[in-house]
Amino acid sequence: MTTTTATTAVTGAVGTAHTRIEGREKVTGAARYAGEIPFADLAHGWLVLSTIARGRIRSVDDAPVLAMPGVLAVLHHGNAPRVDADYVGMLGKPDPVVGVLQHDRVPFVGWPVALVVAETSEQAREAAEALVVHYDQEPHDVAFSAGRPGTYTPDGDAMRTAVGDLESRLAASAHVVDAEYTTPEEHHSAMEPHAATARWDDGRLDIVDSNQGSTWVADELAKLFSLDPPSVRVRSEHVGGAFGSKGLRAHQVLAVMAATVLDRPVRVVMTRRQMFSLIGYRSPTAQRVRLGADPDGRLLAFDHQGQSLSSTVHEFVEESAGFGRAMYAADAHHTVNRLVRLDVPTPTWVRAPGEAPGSFAVESALDELAEKCGMDPIELRARNEPAVGPVSGLPFSSRNLLACFDEGARRFGWADRDPRPGVRREGRWLLGTGTAASTFPVLVAPSMAAVTAEADGMFTVRITAADVGTGARTALTLIAADALEVPTERVRVRIADSDFGPAMIAGGSMGTRSWGWAVMLAARELREKLVPGGDIPPEGLTARSNTSDVIGALAQKERHAFGAQFAEVAVDVTTGEVRVRRMLGIFAAGRIVNPLTARSQLIGGMTWGLSMALHEEAVRDPAT
Repeated sequence: MTTTTATTAVTGAVGTAHTRIEGREKVTGAARYAGEIPFADLAHGWLVLSTIARGRIRSVDDAPVLAMPGVLAVLHHGNAPRVDADYVGMLGKPDPVVGVLQHDRVPFVGWPVALVVAETSEQAREAAEALVVHYDQEPHDVAFSAGRPGTYTPDGDAMRTAVGDLESRLAASAHVVDAEYTTPEEHHSAMEPHAATARWDDGRLDIVDSNQGSTWVADELAKLFSLDPPSVRVRSEHVGGAFGSKGLRAHQVLAVMAATVLDRPVRVVMTRRQMFSLIGYRSPTAQRVRLGADPDGRLLAFDHQGQSLSSTVHEFVEESAGFGRAMYAADAHHTVNRLVRLDVPTPTWVRAPGEAPGSFAVESALDELAEKCGMDPIELRARNEPAVGPVSGLPFSSRNLLACFDEGARRFGWADRDPRPGVRREGRWLLGTGTAASTFPVLVAPSMAAVTAEADGMFTVRITAADVGTGARTALTLIAADALEVPTERVRVRIADSDFGPAMIAGGSMGTRSWGWAVMLAARELREKLVPGGDIPPEGLTARSNTSDVIGALAQKERHAFGAQFAEVAVDVTTGEVRVRRMLGIFAAGRIVNPLTARSQLIGGMTWGLSMALHEEAVRDPAT
């Protein structure tokens, strides 16, 4: 049976506040996350992690555990299926932790040494806690400090930049700041723990997962297990937070191994404790910033040196020194990222990787320089506003940093404050105000999308996007509705299925731009195909897009979003207690698709910064 459909010239969805499409499902509990979806004949795996920080596994006493009620298997390095972890994926070589249970080496505490599989999760946990693993322990080193022996500069253009003669410009400066800053180790700890269920379905590997990109995870698993990419399907309907941690991790690999051995579905869910060693974290940093300015506050020298740590088995760099490369003009502009390898888990991307710790150091040093120059901190930044990228020399696509400062200063009452530090008091409380610039690169990556006009008058969007809690489904619904010129009620968006084709992951703050572009092109093409009053076949009418060519043709420019932060803080001079009385953020983030979820993101980012500064610090015991 056929019906007729047409677009109705309805636009204006983009830019209008819209509640989340799936909001009712989430607040009523109807939304199912990766660890909640039922499967027939489901078995459960429980991770066993190393209790030493360095050494070898001497033996695994699995016989007593295999005799426990409900236990189906104990996988370890002596019997696990073999994988090929020597591949290059979408984001480079993988962390060797995905090549799990392949050898007897232990590179850090919390390394996976076994997986116990049982009929129920309770049986699997009891057996895993009873499993005895014998080790040959070796001396370890987890102590991070600035400039410690073994620190080096990794290869790659992103690790070091140098424009101009730094030392001569520092020597010529009337005002110099030479300051060191540290930031702590920080963990994502998303609300939803990492979970995956693997099964073989008629010769095809099917994974239900919580991830930031189903195509990405499917491709990595295909390479790891030497499978044809079309034979792997990954789905991730709802994700309860990710922040950089939900790519391919050990739990997905172990679920596939166990499903292969047992020929039945196997689910592996990490505990909160296991997440602290298996999903990455933000490395602590030690940074040095040197700034030199002439008597008028114009920067002659800018030097930012960042140091972070990584594991002994994989190189991951927290690129804190990258923040200033597009921020301020200087005659000499140098940056470098250094690394030290220790017996710790491999760090990874955490919300605003590099920018979060790097901005703290650079913006703090600029405030110190403003004090030395006797200038307002905003005026100092304005005097060093670059016409082009200070390192790249490329033009900016747009640059509204000063506009953010102007609007923020007006709303915050910046001009009315007492700028002298350590003067304002209310009883035992010492009061202060501060401001800082923020930025993040505006990135985009190729994606594919399909939009179908259905026989029932609805339109279905299919794209392997990931909604990690940010409202991606809703944003794509608004974009599709405007491109099709129909009400949002006639659009349904399906996401997070690798069968829909390649698409950018939810990372680098580029999801909406990457996916939205693909959806818009497909929707516009479909709209052109539709004939008012024309028939739609029962299977629907579909248009597809691939943004690879249009993205490849983009001109090279410095593309960044900018913002200005303001805060008023009270400190108890007796106890040191800190109270943040008010915060204000002003952002130039381009066209806002959904003001409601965009505001949520902005407040969330400011809350993360507040928590990073005052509450979060993971401390590693050097003895264990």
